[in-house]
Amino acid sequence: MKIEVRTNGIIFLLFGITLTNCTELPRSGEDEVALEIVLEGGRVMDPETGLDAIRNVGLAGGKIVAISEDPIEGKQSIDVTGLVVAPGFIDLHAHGQDPVSRKLQLADGVTTALEMELGVFPIDSWLEKQKGKAVINYGATVGHLAARMKLFHNAEIESWATLSPDRTELIEHRDYAFKSTTDIEQVDLLKLMEKGLDDGGLGFGLGITYTPGASRAEIFEIFQLANERTVPLYVHVRGRNSGGRLGSFQECIANAASTGASLHFVHLNSSSGEMAPLVLDMIRGAAQKGVDVTTEAYPYTAGSTRIESASYDEWESWPDERFERLQWPVTGERLTRKSFERYRQEGGWLIQHGGRSEETNAWIVAQKDVMVASDGIPFLYGPAHPRGAGTFSRILGHYVREEKKLELMDALRKMTLLPAKRVEKTSSQMKFKGRIQVGADADITVFDPNTVVDRSTFERGDVPSKGIAHVFVSGSHVLVGGTVVEDLFPGQAIIGSH
Repeated sequence: MKIEVRTNGIIFLLFGITLTNCTELPRSGEDEVALEIVLEGGRVMDPETGLDAIRNVGLAGGKIVAISEDPIEGKQSIDVTGLVVAPGFIDLHAHGQDPVSRKLQLADGVTTALEMELGVFPIDSWLEKQKGKAVINYGATVGHLAARMKLFHNAEIESWATLSPDRTELIEHRDYAFKSTTDIEQVDLLKLMEKGLDDGGLGFGLGITYTPGASRAEIFEIFQLANERTVPLYVHVRGRNSGGRLGSFQECIANAASTGASLHFVHLNSSSGEMAPLVLDMIRGAAQKGVDVTTEAYPYTAGSTRIESASYDEWESWPDERFERLQWPVTGERLTRKSFERYRQEGGWLIQHGGRSEETNAWIVAQKDVMVASDGIPFLYGPAHPRGAGTFSRILGHYVREEKKLELMDALRKMTLLPAKRVEKTSSQMKFKGRIQVGADADITVFDPNTVVDRSTFERGDVPSKGIAHVFVSGSHVLVGGTVVEDLFPGQAIIGSH
């Protein structure tokens, strides 16, 4: 038996089925495609085609193989009447690359979580450690910060974000952040970063604010290399000596325009603050002039970073009241000068309140071209910022349903199709994610639009979201009735194809 189903003009061979542009399950006499799972009667929403209708969806071999108005049969049928069947959410900015954090991400509807801001180095060993242990898909850029640690100290920290409390490299080797590279060292640094691409990196991750010693020339040469290798840069803009908020964005836009490199600004909200409208005008203007530049945001007014990072190196000169804006998530306490000094010697993540108003926060969320990304902090070693557990449900519940700041389809596009398209030029795997179409990967999130909401708070950041009913990763049913299925690890590495 040979049955043809077409999607986007691409042909697949799957269980004897040739997938080629039709959304209906075809039949040949009495024969039908043998489906593993059928999602019955859900509101199917595909941001790319605009489909928003009641349909039945058939899954087999890790793919979506049927979308039909008519009843279809499979080995297992799941009634999803009254629920939305959407592409699995794609998080471009997830520092929580660990089992604890991934379960919370899964409960928030995330099927692919990528570490793109700070990245990883070395890439190959990190990818190998994740193999067969991830419930959702994973991947990373080549981390500039971690590559500097390798260059200056031969230290292989892999992920700066998930360092355990007993890893003290960030404190012992402080010059990784402040030391400038010589001409020879700059050549060696570029070689390290290029090797990371060869090992599967998805571009370059630049946390420039955490490496104030990196000169503008050093950063510019990394932009040049990105253009040569046709990979994007995911950038946390410069903090110290940046020329202010606008100056930090102007540096990177100028680099992208002059080199031709693709550029993505992480967390527009925390980087631009109350100047977000002006900064977004700048980004949009550059895009209209042909610069490949995009951005993202998370839906919270407070930020978070490591207390021992270069961002806080001037703390001794702060007025006492500034410490009150800082919260230690492990205990929930607001800090004082004395407690800040004590925790900085230990190292770890803190929450920083007061960067922007809720009015500005809501305005950013409502922008259709600003992707959703969590900047989720790891939960492996204890409580953390709630964005790692609640970002996507907060968008759907608070900003779509309750505040009506944007339409549901627009929200889904910001958390599925747009991030998929940002990455697919680097990894062809992403061409089959972020969509509910025949031939797409069966990475699917099913949620109740009437109840979905985040439940994590600044005092308790690790509470799973509510209203995400089912999640499938490569066709595996990993979240059933809101409960994570234990010991099931279908997550695949998203690898750069340069």
